[in-house]
Amino acid sequence: MNILEKIIAFKHIEVAEKSSLVPVKLLEQSIYFQSKVVSMKKYVADPEKTGIIAEFKRKSPSKGAINVTASIEKTSIGYMQAGASALSVLTDKEFFGGSIEDLKMARKFNFCPILRKDFIVDEYQILESKSIGADCILLIAAALDPKRLKELAAFAKSLGMEVLMEVHDAQELDESLNEHLDLVGINNRSLKTFEVDLKTSFDLVNSIPNEFVKISESGISKPETLVELKNAGFDGFLIGETFMKSSRPHQAAYNFMNEYRKLLRESKGLVLEK
Repeated sequence: MNILEKIIAFKHIEVAEKSSLVPVKLLEQSIYFQSKVVSMKKYVADPEKTGIIAEFKRKSPSKGAINVTASIEKTSIGYMQAGASALSVLTDKEFFGGSIEDLKMARKFNFCPILRKDFIVDEYQILESKSIGADCILLIAAALDPKRLKELAAFAKSLGMEVLMEVHDAQELDESLNEHLDLVGINNRSLKTFEVDLKTSFDLVNSIPNEFVKISESGISKPETLVELKNAGFDGFLIGETFMKSSRPHQAAYNFMNEYRKLLRESKGLVLEK
């Protein structure tokens, strides 16, 4: 059993427990349930913004503790002030040290698109996502067969939410694309081995139809890499560990985004000169 299989097996147990404790009727009474979502697709693709989806992540199965003391309030506000287009919040507790309270707190202090980063296997989790203030959910192609992924994406859309589908290779992309998706992410980190290879993004970017917002995820540690990915055709970038491993994630994000803007301006200048 690889780590992804362990996580998915755990999620099915977790959903059964949660749904018996907190019924759907209760989720639907949340103040966020009837609220209109903030469009991640629109914010990430906005040329006036950085395209960066800044992630709040306390730990991971591959790296262990990354930053267990960071404040979600201070970090999420700082990310947005630094120029992030959107937020991603890990809500898995068992493997990533997150919680739905983290996302609720991020929602309380920020008007921006928020991605619930978790391993979604059931409609109940999507209802829960809406009830805690998420605008967008993540569906992982490696964790769901294409038919099930399409069903969950359609259910999210019926609630007015947006969907980011994550793939790791060409086969997943070909098999799992469907009309209910808004954003397609290429994860450079294998969820089976946790090895990172940015070549995955460069190899697959042109295989994503242009109707979807294109996201490169994981392993992005330098602003220079962002410029290369942008020029290759990506609209957005999911970055967490690069910021979170700093004792002041919001400051790391500010420095990174300032450098990225500068390099992007310079690269455009070079293109214009040619």
